[in-house]
Amino acid sequence: MGEAATKLLVIGKITGAYGIKGWVKIHSFTDPMNNLLGYDNCQVGRKGQYQPLQLEEGRPHGKGLIARLRDVGDRNAAEALRGYEIAVAADSLLTLDEEEFYWHQLEGLQVLCNGELLGRVDHLMSTGSNDVLVVKACEGSRDDRERLIPWLRDDVVKVIDLEADRLEVDWDPEF
Repeated sequence: MGEAATKLLVIGKITGAYGIKGWVKIHSFTDPMNNLLGYDNCQVGRKGQYQPLQLEEGRPHGKGLIARLRDVGDRNAAEALRGYEIAVAADSLLTLDEEEFYWHQLEGLQVLCNGELLGRVDHLMSTGSNDVLVVKACEGSRDDRERLIPWLRDDVVKVIDLEADRLEVDWDPEF
Protein backbone atom coordinates (compact mmCIF):
# COMPACT_ATOMS: atom_id res chain seq x y z
CA MET A 1 0.00 0.00 0.00
CA GLY A 2 2.01 3.03 1.32
CA GLU A 3 3.54 5.03 -1.53
CA ALA A 4 1.12 3.86 -4.25
CA ALA A 5 -1.89 4.88 -2.15
CA THR A 6 -0.61 8.45 -1.79
CA LYS A 7 -0.52 8.89 -5.57
CA LEU A 8 -4.15 7.91 -6.12
CA LEU A 9 -6.87 10.46 -6.82
CA VAL A 10 -10.51 9.69 -6.10
CA ILE A 11 -12.63 10.18 -9.23
CA GLY A 12 -15.91 8.66 -8.06
CA LYS A 13 -17.83 6.72 -5.44
CA ILE A 14 -20.00 3.63 -5.59
CA THR A 15 -23.40 4.57 -4.18
CA GLY A 16 -25.22 1.24 -4.40
CA ALA A 17 -26.34 -1.70 -6.49
CA TYR A 18 -28.29 -1.45 -9.74
CA GLY A 19 -30.41 -4.40 -10.73
CA ILE A 20 -29.69 -8.02 -9.84
CA LYS A 21 -26.72 -8.82 -12.12
CA GLY A 22 -23.96 -7.06 -10.19
CA TRP A 23 -24.11 -3.60 -11.70
CA VAL A 24 -23.29 -0.66 -9.43
CA LYS A 25 -24.41 2.96 -9.27
CA ILE A 26 -21.56 5.46 -9.38
CA HIS A 27 -21.36 9.13 -8.46
CA SER A 28 -18.64 10.52 -10.73
CA PHE A 29 -16.42 13.40 -9.64
CA THR A 30 -15.10 13.89 -13.19
CA ASP A 31 -16.31 16.59 -15.55
CA PRO A 32 -17.92 15.48 -17.73
CA MET A 33 -19.07 12.57 -15.58
CA ASN A 34 -18.58 10.04 -18.42
CA ASN A 35 -14.80 10.56 -18.24
CA LEU A 36 -14.73 8.15 -15.31
CA LEU A 37 -15.68 5.32 -17.67
CA GLY A 38 -12.60 6.01 -19.82
CA TYR A 39 -10.06 4.89 -17.23
CA ASP A 40 -8.94 1.29 -17.46
CA ASN A 41 -6.56 1.38 -14.50
CA CYS A 42 -9.02 2.09 -11.69
CA GLN A 43 -8.66 1.08 -8.07
CA VAL A 44 -11.51 0.58 -5.62
CA GLY A 45 -11.32 0.90 -1.86
CA ARG A 46 -11.74 3.02 1.21
CA LYS A 47 -9.67 4.25 4.12
CA GLY A 48 -6.51 4.12 2.02
CA GLN A 49 -6.85 0.42 1.16
CA TYR A 50 -7.26 0.00 -2.61
CA GLN A 51 -7.25 -2.88 -5.03
CA PRO A 52 -7.49 -3.07 -8.85
CA LEU A 53 -10.93 -2.68 -10.40
CA GLN A 54 -11.90 -3.55 -13.94
CA LEU A 55 -14.84 -1.64 -15.40
CA GLU A 56 -16.36 -3.99 -17.96
CA GLU A 57 -18.94 -1.53 -19.25
CA GLY A 58 -20.90 1.48 -18.10
CA ARG A 59 -23.21 4.26 -19.14
CA PRO A 60 -24.96 7.37 -17.85
CA HIS A 61 -28.09 6.75 -15.82
CA GLY A 62 -30.06 9.61 -14.28
CA LYS A 63 -27.67 12.00 -12.54
CA GLY A 64 -24.90 9.42 -12.30
CA LEU A 65 -23.44 6.35 -13.93
CA ILE A 66 -24.06 2.64 -13.77
CA ALA A 67 -21.35 0.10 -14.46
CA ARG A 68 -20.65 -3.60 -14.57
CA LEU A 69 -17.46 -4.59 -12.78
CA ARG A 70 -15.39 -7.69 -13.41
CA ASP A 71 -15.94 -10.38 -10.74
CA VAL A 72 -19.07 -8.69 -9.36
CA GLY A 73 -21.84 -11.00 -10.50
CA ASP A 74 -24.85 -10.37 -8.30
CA ARG A 75 -26.68 -7.73 -6.33
CA ASN A 76 -25.19 -8.79 -2.99
CA ALA A 77 -21.62 -8.40 -4.28
CA ALA A 78 -22.51 -5.02 -5.80
CA GLU A 79 -24.21 -3.84 -2.60
CA ALA A 80 -21.10 -4.80 -0.60
CA LEU A 81 -19.20 -2.12 -2.56
CA ARG A 82 -21.52 0.71 -1.46
CA GLY A 83 -19.43 3.61 -0.16
CA TYR A 84 -16.22 2.46 -1.84
CA GLU A 85 -14.19 5.08 -3.70
CA ILE A 86 -12.96 4.72 -7.26
CA ALA A 87 -9.47 6.11 -7.75
CA VAL A 88 -6.81 6.35 -10.45
CA ALA A 89 -3.10 7.11 -10.42
CA ALA A 90 -2.51 10.86 -10.64
CA ASP A 91 -0.17 10.41 -13.59
CA SER A 92 -2.91 8.68 -15.60
CA LEU A 93 -5.16 11.76 -15.71
CA LEU A 94 -5.84 13.34 -19.08
CA THR A 95 -3.48 16.15 -20.06
CA LEU A 96 -5.14 19.55 -19.76
CA ASP A 97 -4.66 22.72 -21.76
CA GLU A 98 -2.20 25.26 -20.36
CA GLU A 99 -4.84 27.34 -18.53
CA GLU A 100 -6.80 24.37 -17.14
CA PHE A 101 -6.22 22.75 -13.76
CA TYR A 102 -7.34 19.74 -11.80
CA TRP A 103 -8.76 20.58 -8.39
CA HIS A 104 -6.06 18.56 -6.63
CA GLN A 105 -3.44 20.84 -8.22
CA LEU A 106 -5.02 23.90 -6.58
CA GLU A 107 -5.40 22.42 -3.12
CA GLY A 108 -2.72 23.71 -0.77
CA LEU A 109 -1.82 26.79 -2.84
CA GLN A 110 -1.31 30.05 -0.98
CA VAL A 111 -4.01 32.60 -1.79
CA LEU A 112 -2.81 36.19 -2.02
CA CYS A 113 -4.77 39.41 -2.45
CA ASN A 114 -2.66 42.49 -3.24
CA GLY A 115 0.36 40.70 -1.81
CA GLU A 116 -1.41 39.84 1.46
CA LEU A 117 -1.74 36.17 2.41
CA LEU A 118 -5.39 35.17 2.95
CA GLY A 119 -4.66 31.48 3.58
CA ARG A 120 -4.35 28.26 1.60
CA VAL A 121 -6.84 26.49 -0.65
CA ASP A 122 -8.26 23.70 1.49
CA HIS A 123 -10.60 22.31 -1.16
CA LEU A 124 -13.01 23.33 -3.88
CA MET A 125 -16.74 22.82 -4.09
CA SER A 126 -19.21 22.99 -6.91
CA THR A 127 -22.22 25.23 -6.35
CA GLY A 128 -23.93 24.83 -9.69
CA SER A 129 -23.33 28.35 -10.94
CA ASN A 130 -19.55 28.29 -10.42
CA ASP A 131 -16.93 26.48 -8.40
CA VAL A 132 -15.76 27.96 -5.10
CA LEU A 133 -12.34 27.94 -3.46
CA VAL A 134 -12.51 27.18 0.27
CA VAL A 135 -9.56 29.10 1.71
CA LYS A 136 -8.50 28.36 5.27
CA ALA A 137 -6.17 30.40 7.43
CA CYS A 138 -2.57 29.26 7.72
CA GLU A 139 0.61 30.43 9.35
CA GLY A 140 1.22 34.03 8.28
CA SER A 141 -2.28 34.69 6.96
CA ARG A 142 -3.94 38.01 7.75
CA ASP A 143 -6.45 36.43 10.18
CA ASP A 144 -7.96 33.09 11.16
CA ARG A 145 -11.06 33.28 8.95
CA GLU A 146 -12.22 30.77 6.38
CA ARG A 147 -13.12 32.39 3.06
CA LEU A 148 -15.25 31.21 0.16
CA ILE A 149 -13.89 32.72 -3.03
CA PRO A 150 -15.63 32.14 -6.36
CA TRP A 151 -13.57 30.44 -9.05
CA LEU A 152 -14.08 33.10 -11.69
CA ARG A 153 -11.04 33.24 -13.96
CA ASP A 154 -9.92 36.74 -14.86
CA ASP A 155 -12.65 38.41 -12.75
CA VAL A 156 -11.58 37.10 -9.32
CA VAL A 157 -8.79 34.57 -9.87
CA LYS A 158 -6.04 36.50 -11.60
CA VAL A 159 -2.89 34.35 -11.44
CA ILE A 160 -2.31 30.63 -10.84
CA ASP A 161 1.36 29.75 -10.42
CA LEU A 162 1.77 26.10 -9.47
CA GLU A 163 5.56 26.36 -9.48
CA ALA A 164 5.48 29.22 -6.95
CA ASP A 165 2.72 27.56 -4.88
CA ARG A 166 0.44 30.58 -5.13
CA LEU A 167 -2.84 31.85 -6.48
CA GLU A 168 -3.58 35.57 -6.72
CA VAL A 169 -7.11 36.92 -6.38
CA ASP A 170 -8.89 40.24 -6.67
CA TRP A 171 -11.20 39.86 -3.68
CA ASP A 172 -12.26 41.96 -0.72
CA PRO A 173 -10.43 40.29 2.22
CA GLU A 174 -13.31 41.26 4.51
CA PHE A 175 -15.58 38.69 2.83
